[in-house]
Amino acid sequence: MSLRTVLQKIGPALGLAAVFTFFLVAVWIKTGSNNFATADNVRTIAQQSAIVGMAALGMTIIIILGGIDLSMGAAVALTSVVTAAMLRWWGWPAFPAACGAVVVGGLCGLLNGVLITQLKVVPFIITLGTSLILRGVAKEITENGTITPPASSLDSLLDQSGFLPSGVWMLALLAAGVGALLRYTKFGRHIVSIGSNEQAARLCGVRVLRTKLLAYGIGGLFAGLAGLLQYSRLTIGDPTSAPGLELDVIAAVVIGGGSLSGGEGSVVGSLVGALFMMTIRSGCSQMGWPNNRAEMVAGAIIIVAAAVDRLRHRRGL
Repeated sequence: MSLRTVLQKIGPALGLAAVFTFFLVAVWIKTGSNNFATADNVRTIAQQSAIVGMAALGMTIIIILGGIDLSMGAAVALTSVVTAAMLRWWGWPAFPAACGAVVVGGLCGLLNGVLITQLKVVPFIITLGTSLILRGVAKEITENGTITPPASSLDSLLDQSGFLPSGVWMLALLAAGVGALLRYTKFGRHIVSIGSNEQAARLCGVRVLRTKLLAYGIGGLFAGLAGLLQYSRLTIGDPTSAPGLELDVIAAVVIGGGSLSGGEGSVVGSLVGALFMMTIRSGCSQMGWPNNRAEMVAGAIIIVAAAVDRLRHRRGL
């Protein structure tokens, strides 16, 4: 393995370490205390990263396929609203409500897949449209308000009372499963081959349309799981929650080595990318910077990551 390949693999982790160190020093200089590296702040970063990381597992599959999903933030909001509605209005126990929310997320993904494969319209446009639809449905369910259900075991998925929340351990387990899916199964190989060269994959007998449909459906399932974590964090169903989440998710995948051109991506890299983005947001908060400044930093990171990916492919690296 060449030095360049090694650097590409460990680059996201090195970037995360650099960002963490920068804010560690910057916060210490500004406040005179080590608030950034405390156990509580690290748990908070892990909690916030779990939502982005869960959605990023699905986005990793979609981006390796050569697609994109701009509706994930809306799907997360919708599934959190559906979870709250099932708990409060329909009196469902926690586990059936959780399953119902994940199913709703999967249906959102399948909707994207059907529209993309049948209408032959680029995923960017389709998922931009479904994002507005899903967000509107969530607002319709709540009548432009919020839903506050009774306490349930779902409230503890991101509980910080322990070393790490159970939602983080769930994310780690599912990440291992997605990594195995992409690396060791025929479906995973088909995902990579379509993203690398869709026409060649079709000529080799890969059922492209079915694979795309399944990929977006799986992406929707992970959006549903991210919606459960979002509900656990807020403990209410809020249709306006997770604004711009899809951009953090896309940035996490690209920072982690995923290519917007398709054919490349890493589960571990995407999780590191999620930690990267949430570390930046936490650092900006600790520095007392306004949200708009954090959004500017996040936007700049997305542009730089996309530019680096483009340059890398232009040079054939």
